[in-house]
Amino acid sequence: QVKLVESGGGLVQAGGSLRLSCAASGRTFSPDAMGWFRKAPGKEREFVASIPWDNGYIFYSDSVKGRFTVSRDNAKNEVYLQMNKLKPEDTADYYCAQRNSPSGSYREPTTYDYWGQGTQVTVSS
Repeated sequence: QVKLVESGGGLVQAGGSLRLSCAASGRTFSPDAMGWFRKAPGKEREFVASIPWDNGYIFYSDSVKGRFTVSRDNAKNEVYLQMNKLKPEDTADYYCAQRNSPSGSYREPTTYDYWGQGTQVTVSS
């Protein structure tokens, strides 16, 4: 069973930076892609970024493009989300997810098979 564990969340002032990490274990084959999503109180889960495990395109939501950078270390089975120029509206629980099949939009959470427990990010104004 694949297990995903996020870390790196915390409290930061607006304009600051955080780096989230997601460590995967229990894999028996390489996934298609990894994604980052977030959920703020009272809002629906929102796509943040996705990165293919091998070759392919990286996608970002418009709300984070230019401020966030997703990357991976295949040897460590880890994926990262570097978040710069943070805004109060970035406050949310952040989740990493793994999808095994290339079917469907990378922005659609239902196409992902495994999810981490989430890490909280709070940006103060």
